[in-house]
Amino acid sequence: MELNSQPVRTGPLLAILSGAPFVASLDLFVVNVAFGDIAKSFPGHSLGEFSWILNGYAIVYAALLIPLGRWADRIGPKRAFIAGLALFTLASAACAFSPSLWMLVTFRIVQAVGAAALTPASLGLLINALPVAKRQSGVRIWAASGAAAAAFGPVVGGMLVEASWHWVFLINVPIGIVLLYFAVRLVPDAAEKDPDAGMDLAGAALLTVGIGALALALVQGPDWGWTDPRIVIACALAAVTLIAFWWSNSRHSAPLIAPDLLKVRSFAWSNITAILFSATFAAGLLANILWLQEVWGYSALRTGFAVAPGPMMVPLFAIVGGALTRRYSAGRVAALGSALWAAGTLFVLLSVDTTPHYAAQLLPGWIITGIGVGLALPTILSQATADLPAARSATGSAVISMSRQIGTVLGVSILIAVLGTAVDYNTFRQAWWVIVAIAVASAVASLGMTPTSRTETASSETAGTKSVPRQGIPVE
Repeated sequence: MELNSQPVRTGPLLAILSGAPFVASLDLFVVNVAFGDIAKSFPGHSLGEFSWILNGYAIVYAALLIPLGRWADRIGPKRAFIAGLALFTLASAACAFSPSLWMLVTFRIVQAVGAAALTPASLGLLINALPVAKRQSGVRIWAASGAAAAAFGPVVGGMLVEASWHWVFLINVPIGIVLLYFAVRLVPDAAEKDPDAGMDLAGAALLTVGIGALALALVQGPDWGWTDPRIVIACALAAVTLIAFWWSNSRHSAPLIAPDLLKVRSFAWSNITAILFSATFAAGLLANILWLQEVWGYSALRTGFAVAPGPMMVPLFAIVGGALTRRYSAGRVAALGSALWAAGTLFVLLSVDTTPHYAAQLLPGWIITGIGVGLALPTILSQATADLPAARSATGSAVISMSRQIGTVLGVSILIAVLGTAVDYNTFRQAWWVIVAIAVASAVASLGMTPTSRTETASSETAGTKSVPRQGIPVE
């Protein structure tokens, strides 16, 4: 893909194109910390209803990531990036001034649309703008933005919520405006577009409805009753739409999930593992935050500092995981990471009491889980595309990103279903046991990520013949 002839200033370009997805990723972590304060502003709603602040965002982001990546191919990545960033910024302001819970959820969904547009476009612009010699390091810096968001998100969120939870969203506005200004001036567009890039909007709609209906059944089951007709209808709708999605996906010329890619063992098992690990991670993160705020009575700021040591382990042990993967199989390293997440959660489960003793009861387990994330998550994401032909790596990375978001929705929904309406010591213990069980399942699934033979790896070359979008979608 050729570029406009204007000179490329590498430093500002990296700052702009890494900064926008950093803000989008940061938003997830700061909203987790703000969960309790947001709930106090909108009394009269259940925990299940508040979970849609997180789930609404994740569902829409997962469903639209691939179609909007292809839309960026059609109109040009710079236009898509600017449109996505502008929409994300405007929606952030709207979230801050939402007069009701459901208006907030609505604007969170709009935020997700913007994030799903800017994310693939930003990496596409970065790859196409940088000289070949600088592309690998540039992509590493881009990918590191997600780890940085995880490390700093809890503390930043706590500090913002100390002023008001509205600042969790308002902080995006000045940052977004600055990024937009410099993106228009400094980021070169790709001269070539692909007007024939396909978009499976029907598949995206079916996936959105299916995952949304399943999440609805899980989070509202404790409130409405598991035999309530509304829950039965939601379960039936989820089953029908997900089956319809799979049928449509297998027949579309530009499907969300290319069926031939699932024949590659490492890719298929990496996606299964990504769903499971993302589920246990999302549930564990929210469970610990709710425990700190609802049971121990921590403020948002204190919660942010209490949670931070775990995420801060992630960048360090991501490097360790890379070294271990070169010596051992990726599956074993990811399994070790999942097992450490289970062990850390088990430590918390067996240690905590209603009387706060953070250093003895929570901190050691939280550090262990952070080490587990650093070992498991980057390994899972990199292994997903390791055995794919080069022509399919963009599609593969898009699917693994979608799987992560689906896992996040399932994890939050399962946690809310287990906690129910009684958020107390016993229900948290039950939730942590479920989180441990999902982590163990993730460890087992991880072992399938490594091909059993060189012949099997080589067979992945047959998965690379269909036309795919050139627009890379990052593994976050």
